[in-house]
Amino acid sequence: MLNQLRPALVLLVALTALTGLAYPLAVTGVAGTVFPAKAAGSLIERDGRVVGSSLIGQGFTGAGYFHGRPSATTAADPADASKTVPAPYNAANSMGSNLGPTSAALAERVKGDLDALRAESPGQPVPVDLVTTSGSGLDPDVSPEAAFFQVPRVARARKLSEEQVNELVAAQVQGRTLGLLGEPRVNVLALNLALDDLAKR
Repeated sequence: MLNQLRPALVLLVALTALTGLAYPLAVTGVAGTVFPAKAAGSLIERDGRVVGSSLIGQGFTGAGYFHGRPSATTAADPADASKTVPAPYNAANSMGSNLGPTSAALAERVKGDLDALRAESPGQPVPVDLVTTSGSGLDPDVSPEAAFFQVPRVARARKLSEEQVNELVAAQVQGRTLGLLGEPRVNVLALNLALDDLAKR
């Protein structure tokens, strides 16, 4: 029995050190050297301060900004820890809503969003990603259609021409990764930062 226990313990310690310490440290070191910005969280800085990450959505609600997808993430209720409250884009609690197609709450929320968006741009079809949440609740991107849909509102609020804002959106469209993977998309934070830059000119 003791003859088997000693090699087992040695193997356990060796594998723990190798797979639990050496390998993660090596991967972290290589990532930090080869992809320093991505390894640090793909943070975006402006004027020396971090304004967000290109990987995590933010809640832009002002008329003069482009809005991202709805977020279903939650946080603990400060008044009752056994309950949760909505906390859009809460990176500590990535999740979808888990509401199914027969959910009255989901139907009511989507209808409210649709009514608001149709009032914003009458006669225009509403892109589906402006009324549906992503599986993570943290999606930083919208479809190009969703960004172009918002151009009239943003242009009115910023007192810019729609042509100027359309050009700005077009410049922010990212194609499929390697020309094959995913769909064309627009990073909402990057677009809003470019919009702020345009307004300063």
